[in-house]
Amino acid sequence: MSKAKLALSLGLMAGILLASCSSENEQVNESNTVEQAVEAPWSKPVPQKIVDAAAKLELNVNHLRYDTFYFPDGTSEERLFVEEDIAMTEQEILTLAESQDGRQYSTNNLVSQGRNISIIGYTGGGGYGLSNKERSGLQMAVNNYNSLGLTIRFTLTFGTNYQSKDMVVYHNPNNGGSGGQAGFPSGGRPYKWIQIYGLGNYSTNVNEHVITHEIGHAIGFRHTDWFSRQSCGQNSNEGSAGVGANHVAGTPTGYDSTSIMLACFHSGVNGEFNNNDRTALRRLY
Repeated sequence: MSKAKLALSLGLMAGILLASCSSENEQVNESNTVEQAVEAPWSKPVPQKIVDAAAKLELNVNHLRYDTFYFPDGTSEERLFVEEDIAMTEQEILTLAESQDGRQYSTNNLVSQGRNISIIGYTGGGGYGLSNKERSGLQMAVNNYNSLGLTIRFTLTFGTNYQSKDMVVYHNPNNGGSGGQAGFPSGGRPYKWIQIYGLGNYSTNVNEHVITHEIGHAIGFRHTDWFSRQSCGQNSNEGSAGVGANHVAGTPTGYDSTSIMLACFHSGVNGEFNNNDRTALRRLY
């Protein structure tokens, strides 16, 4: 859609990369690509110290706003949204900025090697439970990762007892767009909260794609087109996250039109990794 150190310090990967892909206020361009639209910000101004911290991390401060972050039990809290699709607390931004010393590179924001990640598909009420199609998409997404024989592995269950789980995948009924949202790993653990929304009219493959994409963010990857958002029909840079663009060997440095980690998706996606996505995952895990 993260605690203390965030995975912004990882750098930007060409095959599969960090940040979340939400599609708030859905728009469809001529190629039927689902993309983000800038929402009206809250009236509450962002404090200058937060703006300065975000600027130090080389995030796009023009897309920094307060909004409501919902949890699967229906409770919510105020968080900062960066570039429309990354949810962070003020303290997370400040802590990460303070940890930056010039341009030193860090990889301690990845998930710990060998970790078995417990992931639950939330089935509770109040509109936050996953539909049958969303559950199928989640199962397929987990299979995508487990089939690669990585050093990390996912154990999937469905239910409502999510407190002890490493990841919680749930539906957010309060978002009127179509897509998903996640955050960044911290302390060797993946980001916990993965929201999806507005996918009921899309195929199971699209649900699989969005969930696979968001899990990618939660374990430490950015958009493959962070430098241009070309998949959204845009020409804007999301920011280098404080450490520049660390290219994953064996993957393209330019636009990769079929990567599952593109910033925007279209209704024809198949939900599967391409070869570059697989290469990047295997290089890091």
